[in-house]
Amino acid sequence: MEKLKIFVFASALLTIFGMSAGPAFAQTAAAPYKLTVFAKAPTGLSAPDSIAVLGDHVFVGYGDGHLPDGSDGLSSQIVEYKMDGSVVHTYTVPGHNDGLKVDPVTNKLWALQNEDANANLVIIDTETHFQRLYEFGPAAHGGGYDDMVFRGCKVYVSASNPANNPNTGPAIVSAKLEGNLVAVEPVLAGEASAIDIPTDTAIKLNLQDPDSMTLDPLGDIVLDSQGDQELIIVSHPGSAGQRVLRLPLSYLTSGGPVSVETDDTAFVTSSEGFLLFADKGLNTVYKISKNAFSPGTAFTAADGGPFVGTLDFTTGVITPIVTGLSNPGGMMFVDTSKHDQDDHGDGGRDQCHDRDWDSH
Repeated sequence: MEKLKIFVFASALLTIFGMSAGPAFAQTAAAPYKLTVFAKAPTGLSAPDSIAVLGDHVFVGYGDGHLPDGSDGLSSQIVEYKMDGSVVHTYTVPGHNDGLKVDPVTNKLWALQNEDANANLVIIDTETHFQRLYEFGPAAHGGGYDDMVFRGCKVYVSASNPANNPNTGPAIVSAKLEGNLVAVEPVLAGEASAIDIPTDTAIKLNLQDPDSMTLDPLGDIVLDSQGDQELIIVSHPGSAGQRVLRLPLSYLTSGGPVSVETDDTAFVTSSEGFLLFADKGLNTVYKISKNAFSPGTAFTAADGGPFVGTLDFTTGVITPIVTGLSNPGGMMFVDTSKHDQDDHGDGGRDQCHDRDWDSH
């Protein structure tokens, strides 16, 4: 009986705050946003998460509830869709897929598996469907690798599930392909110094959950330290001028701000386009549409809400726009304008030849 009282009380609170914890509630978007289903999980697959876009095709990684250290010996599926949500092809990768990005130089798909330990990388040629597997050496931070971004001719990877508290290992590394191995070098320490944006004070980090990564409109790395409920912004990564900022995350309630955990963050790159996000609990990829987006706006999937909302990079406050969710995660803005896309300074194939397996 006591459990029933707790459930009723929790449901009342969720109603007050306009959020819900499961699929029993309708998924709704605040005006002027429109919410539609992009794709349901194919039969036999579950837990859609990371999203990548190449041309007019969308790639979604399905975790299927597999162990995040790969110790169950199971494989994950990456499903390729057309923009209408129809399935084109399904790729199988060994382990639990988490990170998924398109290399803007080679147009190959990079898939990272096993974010807790025993990480591997699979690079996929989506034209020929050829896949090549790369292994990581021993991880200095003791865990696995979660996500990646391409910046210039360098690849940066989040070092997830650190073994130590405080985290004395790297939270971000740079990665190079060497034969069938991924060689890494530390870029951001888990206990690096930073400036806290809301208070404008110097702090020392202790990143216990480095997770998703993206680039902001300036080309700076934005790292989600998920369990720490904060974003870390790194400009000039790996250089003498590297600068690190911290943005604690929250949403407003009638009782004041409440800290919240988030997963992926996406930045609007054009007034024309739409957002895609995956909900692992609802086994669905959703589409958020609007007649015109404001370029530079940040959206984030707050799995701790659970909701999707706009993010104020000055205060760290997230304003919900889609509620009634279960476990939102992967997110991507799809630019449908006809203008040339800015690649944040990524070099050409000749300059970044070490990212192409044909050169090995």
